[in-house]
Amino acid sequence: MNRFLAERPKRRWPALALHGWAGLLLIALAWPLNWGLSGLRTHLLFFPLWLGYALLVDALVLRRRDTSILTRSPKGFALLFACSAPAWWLFEAFNLRTQNWEYLGGDRFGPLAYFLLTSLSFSTVMPAVFETAELVRSVGWMRRLSRGPRLRPTPPVLLAMLGVSLVMVVLSMIRPEHFYPLVWGSVFFLAEPINAWRGRPSLVRYLERGDWRPVAALAVGALACGFLWEMWNFLSYPKWTYHTPGVEFLHIFEMPLLGFIGYPPFGLELYALAQLIAPRPPSLRL
Repeated sequence: MNRFLAERPKRRWPALALHGWAGLLLIALAWPLNWGLSGLRTHLLFFPLWLGYALLVDALVLRRRDTSILTRSPKGFALLFACSAPAWWLFEAFNLRTQNWEYLGGDRFGPLAYFLLTSLSFSTVMPAVFETAELVRSVGWMRRLSRGPRLRPTPPVLLAMLGVSLVMVVLSMIRPEHFYPLVWGSVFFLAEPINAWRGRPSLVRYLERGDWRPVAALAVGALACGFLWEMWNFLSYPKWTYHTPGVEFLHIFEMPLLGFIGYPPFGLELYALAQLIAPRPPSLRL
């Protein structure tokens, strides 16, 4: 018996960078507290929960690809938090007209406290999506998308993208009850041509080579984060709820099922906005 036990392989903890274990610890603490405590708590626990998620996924990416956003550039990783909040405030501005979501419990805070607390929460959006996109990019089936249809970013194509963006924004603002879904995608068609003209990284440069992997990684990454956002929001307080005319059925958590269609283009918009507003383009391996 002793010989048999001695020959059994020792169980080892999975190889994970230290910041990955720190992220896992943050999730393990913040998630049950956010769901289990009574009264206001999300305003204190949303940021550490999603910071933990970003750190954990970064460590998983590092394990799979021997590189990650944080290890390539800690300053770039921090910069994503700084760029994320103003990017999401743009969509909050659209929501002033479309009125598609509201924050239950937000009225419990004064204007300044509300702005600071929500900005802190909004700062986690880009890091979460981009980390998840890099993890998705490491999956083997993504190689199949490296030689897809090519789209040359010629001046007419870029001008057409701007025109599409203008139409989408105008329709969603004039008749939001019918065209509010057009918000999700309009910012991409606006920012991408600007990035291309400025010589900044842009998805159309990948598509020029027929490489659809960055588009797919961002779309799937945003959808995965969207599921977690909705799940962790469901039993939180404060929390967001939706008003989506025409699709108020088959809810998954607070979100109508068809509402999840907006997450993939949202991932593309975040990438375009990051390249547009960051002082230096973030180092992403998509």
